[in-house]
This record gives sequence, structure tokens and C-alpha cells, in this order.
Amino acid sequence: MTDATPATSTAPSETHDAQQLARWHRFRDNRNNALAEEHGWLTLTSFQWLEPTPSPVELVPGLWSTSESVGLETAVLTARADEGLVFDEEGDPVDGTFSAHLTEDESLNWVRYGSIVVELAMRGGRYAIRTRDSQSPTRTEFRGVPVFDYAPEWVIEAQWEPYPAPHKVPISTANPLVEGTHLSAGEVVFHRHGHEYRLQAEQGKLGDLTITFHDETNGSTTDDWRKVTTARPRPDGTVTLDFNRAINYPSAFTPYGTCPMPVRDNSLDLAIEAGEKMPDAGE
Repeated sequence: MTDATPATSTAPSETHDAQQLARWHRFRDNRNNALAEEHGWLTLTSFQWLEPTPSPVELVPGLWSTSESVGLETAVLTARADEGLVFDEEGDPVDGTFSAHLTEDESLNWVRYGSIVVELAMRGGRYAIRTRDSQSPTRTEFRGVPVFDYAPEWVIEAQWEPYPAPHKVPISTANPLVEGTHLSAGEVVFHRHGHEYRLQAEQGKLGDLTITFHDETNGSTTDDWRKVTTARPRPDGTVTLDFNRAINYPSAFTPYGTCPMPVRDNSLDLAIEAGEKMPDAGE
């Protein structure tokens, strides 16, 4: 008679953690791939306001300006075909004078010049352009964002408490010349070490919640602020707040972002050692 080898089983909690870890690795791969796109956030190389007088700008040819007619303000570009600008979508040469109109917070990849795409943007009631160069060293030398190790303890069950109606809260942005607005739809409430914490959130069209926050790691291992997005709250108002998915805004990678800062109350007296670190922080 031989001894039978006892069967082994995996505890449900261990299986759940393994599944969470696998999903997090997929999330990280998708995040790094998105950042490394040809003209993504890592490719920003300038931010330049447009003025009423047609003027040259840095890095690309043409004369750029703004114009107002019958109460409608537009951005205006004048260039010759031999200068090398082409329209981003059609690929046709820019030959003559052309205009475009945007509303607040809108952006348009308007024209190309070699490896550069020129993004037209309306920020703080003014037109600006941002150049996105696919050959920027920030992109070509990118090897992924440093992150904290996955930490199950930073996956927290929270409660969503919506306001009767969303309200606008004035905020600052990464660009001191651009003011922003946070559309606060309610508060995500969670508990940690016996304390209650409340964070104002914006709500997307599909019900997802985005929280921009400060915490005590900022300036040491993490950037000055980060954001985390949750799925749509469940019917009972509960929501999973996974700080392992906290990410940097584009302004952590480039000085040319106009990213929103947290509302005043979204500062945690916690060191959230989860999610993305500073882009130049070591592992």
C-alpha cells in the first residue's frame, strides 16, 4: 500500500489576489503602450499662445494668429506649400490662409511638419498650439513609468455619495496662466486606519469616477498630484477604489501640459505608496 499525496487547493483570497495582480499587469502594459503612441503625451515639445498679429512660432513654419469676426474667434494659419506644412487628416499641403474654431477645452490635431503634429487648443478662453514630435527623447527613450509594487491593501471598498447636482469648482492647472474648472459630482468616502476620508470626484458619461488627489508621497516618490479612475458605482453606491491604478497627469512627463490640479479638499494625510511614481524615480 502506498501513501497517497494529499490534494492541495488554493484559498479563495489567494485566487482573487492573483486575478487582481494579473489584471493590474494588463492595465500597466496598456498604460505604457498608450503613453508611447506616436504623437501621445510624451511627445509634447512646446506650448505657445497665439496673438492677434500674424507671427512665426517655434519649431514649425507659417504665420499664426487669432481673428475675431461677428463675435466668433478663430485661429488663423498662413503658409506656402513649399514650407512643408500639411493638414493632419487629409495630408494636403497648407497653401494659403486657413482658419479653425474651437470651444473651451477642445483640441484639434491641425497640421503636420515632418515628425511634428501641431495641436490647436482652446484653454482659458485663448488659442494656443502644442507641438507633438514623435522623435522627442521623452518618447524615444521611454521604457515605462516606474511604479510601486502591487499592494492589495490599497484596493479599498468605498461609498459614492453624489451631490443633488454637479457644481463647478475653480481650480489651478499645471500652467499658471491657465485656470481650470472641476465639475464636482459628489464624494467618494472611504476609511483607513480608523479615519474617514472624502474625495470629490468628476463623473464620466458612462458613470465612471475620476479623482484627482494629493497625498504625502508627493514630491518625494510621486509627482505633485495624481489621479485614479473607478468603474461606475454599484446600485448600492459602493465602488472599488484601487490606488494601484493611480496614474500621473501628462504634466509629470512634460512642462507643456495644462493638467488640472486637485480641488482644495482632495489632499490626503496618507502616504499612498501605490500606483505610478515620478517618471524619473528609480525602481
